Amino acid sequence: MTAPVSVVIPTLEAADRIGPCIERLVPGLAAGLIRELIIADGGSSDGIEAVADAVGARLVVAPRGRGQQLGAGCNAARGAWLLVLHADTLLPEGWEHTVAAHLSGHADRAGYFGLGFDDGGMGARWVGAWANLRSALFALPYGDQGLLLPVALYRAAGGYPPIPLMEDVALVRRIGRRGLRRLPGQVMTSAARYRRGGWMGRGARNLATLALWFLGASPERLARFYRGQG
Repeated sequence: MTAPVSVVIPTLEAADRIGPCIERLVPGLAAGLIRELIIADGGSSDGIEAVADAVGARLVVAPRGRGQQLGAGCNAARGAWLLVLHADTLLPEGWEHTVAAHLSGHADRAGYFGLGFDDGGMGARWVGAWANLRSALFALPYGDQGLLLPVALYRAAGGYPPIPLMEDVALVRRIGRRGLRRLPGQVMTSAARYRRGGWMGRGARNLATLALWFLGASPERLARFYRGQG
């Protein structure tokens, strides 16, 4: 039986930090879940080609921008399921059992994990709690929570749009609440960008970005705003 899951990881200058994310995939290989690992790179100059070669991953190069990279990576996938991860995200221990159960019991629905950070402070707890509440109340999980997608549902929803920001929100809104399911456990994502920008400042910017998206701001303007460029 062919392994069902294609893992897709978008990268940009991430060769020095993607290792732990890839290492956490090993139990899925042992369980016969993972068919392939696709690294969807946006034109890095950090030696990501050597990393992909060392771990047996397929390297797909696309124009810079998470939406375009993820679209290219997912279009190249050969599995019946997609597991989309960020390069700084670690799946929870035992994730392979959770994913196997979802594949067998919820073949027509996408799954996502809860969100946690590699930081024990109050700011990390507040931001993680808000992300999990947002996902539950509004059916809006983000890409850094890990998205498990049946390819048929992914294609029916139109895939990732080729936009620089909010590509995950655009996709899950098209999938809709009935097509989403919270998986047991939570991923652990790097808090580096929050430490740089401050938990309150970065959290407020994230919330403002989401609000501007719903008000109709262009993805290009949102990307500049998110990066602090206006």
